[in-house]
Amino acid sequence: MTTTDPCRTELRQHDRLLVGEVLAGRPAAFERLMRANNRRLFRTARSILRDDAEAEDAVQDGYIRAYHALDRFRGESSLASWLTRIVANEALARLRRRAARETVPAAADGTGEQAAPAFDTPEAIAMRRQLGRLIETSIDGLPDGCRSVFMLRAVEGLDVAETARCLDMSEGAVKTALSRARHQLREAIGREIGAGIDDFFAFDGARCDRLVAAVHRRLGLVLPPPG
Repeated sequence: MTTTDPCRTELRQHDRLLVGEVLAGRPAAFERLMRANNRRLFRTARSILRDDAEAEDAVQDGYIRAYHALDRFRGESSLASWLTRIVANEALARLRRRAARETVPAAADGTGEQAAPAFDTPEAIAMRRQLGRLIETSIDGLPDGCRSVFMLRAVEGLDVAETARCLDMSEGAVKTALSRARHQLREAIGREIGAGIDDFFAFDGARCDRLVAAVHRRLGLVLPPPG
């Protein structure tokens, strides 16, 4: 006998309501949709492209595509998964277009890091930045398929099935890729991988605001006033 997960049902209902609000032209709805998904989509794009600026561009273009296709969203998967597939495909298309050009590794200069809390000592700030660079560089060094799986499974916390749907992989391939990624990361940075990983490849504050504003501007939408 098949049982229905009430949490999943509630999520689907919430997704349909939010999509309905966007399609009805309610100003705050698309902003809410973006802010709820920006971090995951940025991390997904960056795991494929390994470049902050290009990942932001891929997320912007993914949102534009999603907005114009929103009336075709049927809720067979969650809205977040649907958006992730769109952005992953956009990032992969950019990667293919870039393949003929010389690839320049992204500089590990600390850009994109969140500011450390004001109460941190200079030593703690330096250690945090060093660990951040170590973790980001180690994740960037993972093989292509493993990197995206790790970002969605270990960093974003998606389950195996949803990760497989987002990346168009089999569940077995997701498990294998995650195991391989964890093994490689353990060799690279040992037990430190568990410390503070949720802060890395962060996408909030001014960066999130910038992306929301840029997509709304491209779509000709007016953002509601803050507050």
